[in-house]
Amino acid sequence: MSNTDNNLKEAFAGESQANRKYLAFAKKADQEGFPQAARLFRAAAEAETVHAHAHLRALKGIGSTKDNLLEAVNGETHEFKSMYPPMIETAKAEGNKQAEISFSYANAVEQIHAGLFQKLLDTLDSAHENSPYFVCPVCGFTSENAAPDTCPVCSAKGEKFIKID
Repeated sequence: MSNTDNNLKEAFAGESQANRKYLAFAKKADQEGFPQAARLFRAAAEAETVHAHAHLRALKGIGSTKDNLLEAVNGETHEFKSMYPPMIETAKAEGNKQAEISFSYANAVEQIHAGLFQKLLDTLDSAHENSPYFVCPVCGFTSENAAPDTCPVCSAKGEKFIKID
């Protein structure tokens, strides 16, 4: 891999992290009653997304929808099989309960995401559904068509789920 490709990967990661961090900062600013700060954080987050997408395109990291679904299946599978299990064990060993819960929720949900991506990949040529997904705001559990009454991962109430059309 060239130095430029390495730089693009690093820049993509940094811009992606800045986007998520700024969105979290915006949410906190809204909660604390600072709407202008929240707007600026959201604007900067959107700009960071523009940068990240440009870097990913330069890396030729966006393929066909089938290729992208396969990459998503592989990435989610790596996370729940290889990445999160040792992180969970380390958090347990260090007595960091908050990190352990965060890693455990993510690990459980990544397996579900891999299944959802695989299901769509398997039916992409024949499926023409237009159904929503629902995301738990606590753990990220994702369901098709309707929110469950209670999240099977973290027990959050289904009415709190975020609908994604």
